[in-house]
Amino acid sequence: MKIEGRNSVSEALRSDTVTVNSLMVEKGAANSIIALARDLGVKITYVDKSVLDKESIAGKHQGYIADVTDFSYCDLDDIIRSSEQPFVVILDGINDPHNFGSIIRTCECTGVDGIVIGKNRQVAVTDTVARCSAGAVSHVKIARVTNINNAIKQLQQAGVWVYALDMDGDEITKTNLNGAVALVVGNEGDGISRLTRDLCDGVISLKLKGKVNSLNASVACGVALYEVVRQRG
Repeated sequence: MKIEGRNSVSEALRSDTVTVNSLMVEKGAANSIIALARDLGVKITYVDKSVLDKESIAGKHQGYIADVTDFSYCDLDDIIRSSEQPFVVILDGINDPHNFGSIIRTCECTGVDGIVIGKNRQVAVTDTVARCSAGAVSHVKIARVTNINNAIKQLQQAGVWVYALDMDGDEITKTNLNGAVALVVGNEGDGISRLTRDLCDGVISLKLKGKVNSLNASVACGVALYEVVRQRG
């Protein structure tokens, strides 16, 4: 897998879960990213900008493209064991890699212990996702499971309260989100599937005051995560 851009490459080099195999750098560059890569023994190749432009997928390489090992997913148990009061995000069918990358970035910033995604109806961790996460993907545990509903049951058995972030629920600010908690975020178009919603311990909603009746999935997730952070103090 290739990742590109200063932030993404820098975070990959600092990550404990991602291995950078090699790094292509625009000729003439000399900075902390290159120094770190050298310290880690990463093979560095200096090339013309035209070569990077050709190799770049998004056209936003900023002079750096790294070849890294494919993303290593963790087990759900790894997320559960990562904290006495796990803070988890469950994605029920996020298809847009930009949304997924943005969610990963916000999860990292808010101290989420791990993200759970399904193997079906869900974009995997790709080059685009890694780029949109601004390198945060290198620092967040992500479990890829066969069945989201079974993962919810496993979390509940471990003492985690699972809430669906959906319409027509209790106002989020009036819901106690302290302790071990997981938030379920639904598909961009269809939202959370009925069976998954019914399985959750509760449904919470964001109060909307405008004429549009919904927020972008990554934005809604970000607002909800910061409400958890606020309540946890």
